[in-house]
Amino acid sequence: MALDTSPERPAAVRTIAMALEGYVARLGAVWLEGQVAQLTRRPGAGLAFLTLRDTEANVSITVTATPRVLDACVPPLAEGQRVILHAKPEYYVARGTLAFRAAEIRAVGLGELLAQLEARKNLLAAEGLFAADRKRPLPFLPRRVGLVCGRASDAERDVVENARRRWPGVVFEIREVAVQGVKAVSEVTAAVRELDAMPEVDVIVVTRGGGSVEDLLPFSDEGLVRTVAACLTPVVSAIGHEKDSPLLDLVADWRASTPTDAAKRIVPDMAEEARRVRDLRERADRAVRGQLQAASTWLASARARPVLADPSVLVTRRGDEVAALVDRSRLVLGHRLDRAGDDITHVRARVRALSPAATLERGYAVVQDEAGAVIRVADDVAAGALLRVRVAEGELRARREPAS
Repeated sequence: MALDTSPERPAAVRTIAMALEGYVARLGAVWLEGQVAQLTRRPGAGLAFLTLRDTEANVSITVTATPRVLDACVPPLAEGQRVILHAKPEYYVARGTLAFRAAEIRAVGLGELLAQLEARKNLLAAEGLFAADRKRPLPFLPRRVGLVCGRASDAERDVVENARRRWPGVVFEIREVAVQGVKAVSEVTAAVRELDAMPEVDVIVVTRGGGSVEDLLPFSDEGLVRTVAACLTPVVSAIGHEKDSPLLDLVADWRASTPTDAAKRIVPDMAEEARRVRDLRERADRAVRGQLQAASTWLASARARPVLADPSVLVTRRGDEVAALVDRSRLVLGHRLDRAGDDITHVRARVRALSPAATLERGYAVVQDEAGAVIRVADDVAAGALLRVRVAEGELRARREPAS
């Protein structure tokens, strides 16, 4: 039950301490799992002190154990080792501290570690963190390379020297961190986040040398894996050797088999690129020369044609064609005019044959009254009427005489 306190009725320190002691005592013995961050074992002392740290959070507790309990642990207990222990919490009233008294300590075996890693791998894979479509391509020539590595490590030297041997102008942003032990996860995670937040860093390399499964456990930490998955900058994992495969390899955008391989992946080989440029220039030169040669051949062939050898041949040929057409047109027009003249002659002949003038030329005459009407019946003309007589050449005046 909660203590009934107030500013007027505060509880004494001993009261609070004894209450805490009672609360802790009721917790009972529990099984714990963690990583040994510190082990203090003084010869001749009755107790050894351990600092047990959580592998995925910045939380630690103090554990005490007798030499007998420590000696029963196989293999012998060492800092950085993962353990499972059975302990009972104890609150020390005089010092106001909390500690766990271990009754049994078991080192986490390799088989159990592998089983835990497989379960974690399946969980993260089910969330899609290892999917191929999440992988981002590496830049061809990064402006700055972020490098997370151990302090003065061979892995750092391999990456930097091999990268600069390939591309001397490469610039590194190096973060030296713990790559093994209790601080490895937090320091590597913080370094990755810091480099990812720098806009001038185009690619991040996380590297360390080889080691046992236990040594590489920080690079299979779930928190670190999720941090890399959330990065906006492409990440290259170069952990250990070809046979080593921490979970960081699966979530990274590119897995390098070794630190040296990572150097080959992040920057191009200047000598190879120069050779490629030379090859491309030679290919371009050959292509241009081939096109020029083809154009020159075509031009020479075109110039050898008669029309270009003697340009006036076009005019001459067309002039002959025009003259032939003119002669042909004149001939056709003459024939048509001749036929038209014959037709006119025939028509004129027919018209003359039917014309009254032709009749008059044969000696006939046309008699008309003064009004110009043609007289066809003699009785139509009164006696004494004046008449006009038309002959082939002129006309005559006449008067009708009465019949006798």
